[in-house]
Amino acid sequence: MSVGVLALIAAIPILAIFVLMVGFRWPAARAMPLAYVLTLVLALVVWQTPVPWILAATLNGVVIAFRILFIVFGALLVLFTMRESGAIEAINRGFTGISPDKRIQAIIIAWLFGGFIEGAAGFGTPAALAAPLLLSLGFPALAAVMVALIANVTPVSFGAVGTPTLIGIQSSLNIPSVRQTISDAGMTFDGYIHQVGVWTAVQHAIPGLILPLIMLAMMTRFFGEKRSFREGLAIWPYALFAGCCFVAPYLLVARFLGPEFPTLLGGLIGMAILIPATKAGFLVPSTTWDFPDRQQWEKDWSGSIRMQGNPSGNRVSVFKAWIPYVVIGLLLVLTRVRSLPFGKWIGAVRMDYSNLFGTTVSGSIEPLLNPGIIPFMLVALLCIPLFGLKAGQAGAAWKEAAGRIKSPLIALVFAVPMVRIMMQSGNNPDGITGMPVAMAAAVTAVFQGAWPLVDAFIGALGSFMAGSNTVSNMLFSLFQYSIAEQLGISTILVVSLQNIGGAMGNMICVHNVIAACATVGLVGVEGLLIKRNLLPMSLVGLIVGVTGLILVYTVGRGIL
Repeated sequence: MSVGVLALIAAIPILAIFVLMVGFRWPAARAMPLAYVLTLVLALVVWQTPVPWILAATLNGVVIAFRILFIVFGALLVLFTMRESGAIEAINRGFTGISPDKRIQAIIIAWLFGGFIEGAAGFGTPAALAAPLLLSLGFPALAAVMVALIANVTPVSFGAVGTPTLIGIQSSLNIPSVRQTISDAGMTFDGYIHQVGVWTAVQHAIPGLILPLIMLAMMTRFFGEKRSFREGLAIWPYALFAGCCFVAPYLLVARFLGPEFPTLLGGLIGMAILIPATKAGFLVPSTTWDFPDRQQWEKDWSGSIRMQGNPSGNRVSVFKAWIPYVVIGLLLVLTRVRSLPFGKWIGAVRMDYSNLFGTTVSGSIEPLLNPGIIPFMLVALLCIPLFGLKAGQAGAAWKEAAGRIKSPLIALVFAVPMVRIMMQSGNNPDGITGMPVAMAAAVTAVFQGAWPLVDAFIGALGSFMAGSNTVSNMLFSLFQYSIAEQLGISTILVVSLQNIGGAMGNMICVHNVIAACATVGLVGVEGLLIKRNLLPMSLVGLIVGVTGLILVYTVGRGIL
């Protein structure tokens, strides 16, 4: 069977997801079980994947799904605990003091605060924190999730202290033949990975500068009273300045410090510049934009979580209200920076599993390294004495958080195993190319020398399926490196484009969309979000593709 035919067959589950969720507006909890069954049938009948590999992939996928669910639960728990304490009301007052303009609030929280959290933790944590914060500020739940997902593109490639680059790409390319080629070119392997990080940042920079503007245009187009892109674009001087506040340190850190810190320091330095500038009125628009009155909101804008009121009746100071988020950020940094011992200490509590059902599928469960437990659950517990919560108030927060995860549990328990089966489908006795590689190879055959134009979309496909830029890079980095060698173009630039594509795919990744929706109480709108986010993803992909094509055939001729 030709690669092209295999690619078409492999695409059936993905097409089914789009048709059911985007076309028919099925909720993920209904669409994902069917997509899993389709993938299972294809793996057994077409790819003839042995049953032990399918069982191992499914079990591994369930473990990963519960890891995501812990993050969602922890984020909800922090949100409801702070709501019970009155801290959310205080944070609202604080942001209104900076600016009542919802466009400015979206940039500060989703773009910069979300970027900082991505740099520290990654793996869905930014949307899990940023979307509920936006909800508490009066954003429609659907708008909060859309904004959080779009804003997270530029940060992702260096998220979780550089994990997609340092682990995703490095583990894929760390084979003797690649290391020898790099050595023959007079470069160390670590130096090569560093350069991939540098060029990832460079090629992220152009779309990164305008990403806040794209985010705002989408927000005002779909959630403004006038349904106009223009209201978002009207704030372009401020949005571009916000883009620079993040991208400038992001580029410098990638060049001089390496892949661990561009996103972390980009978000932190960006907030340190933008918030005082905003308070001083620098480039702040003269007119204030807000969402229409709640009575005019469409039905699918709102989730089941309500943030109105202050159940405790406490008057919490803005400073005190931000303490839990400061502690969250501090704990994330302390436990994720590899040069510090804290991550190793809590990572020592782990359970490894390997050779599931006689296969090479393996993994580990590290409960204390899951952001849902440390810092989210830990901080939620610390909030009880910090804000003087009564047992009933704390209990109400835990009960509501637990009640919110039923729908995402069903969706994720089928979505993640589906992807894992696709990734393991190449382990068959007949040597049939696995589903993801077959789809990528078919695209390669079509574009050939114009490959940089579509390179990033392969990375996006990987993260759409796997829910992770890191896993996308593990899946496709060696594939991308091989294509660059065959075409005689820069492997560093081509692999960098893969890294960017994996970040792009987070906008439409089913796992991330389900998880983010769960944090604001949205059910059944995942397909609508994916459909809308295809527009900014395609725009970013086009910019990256054109930039990459120009670089590859100009300065790229002198880059390994």
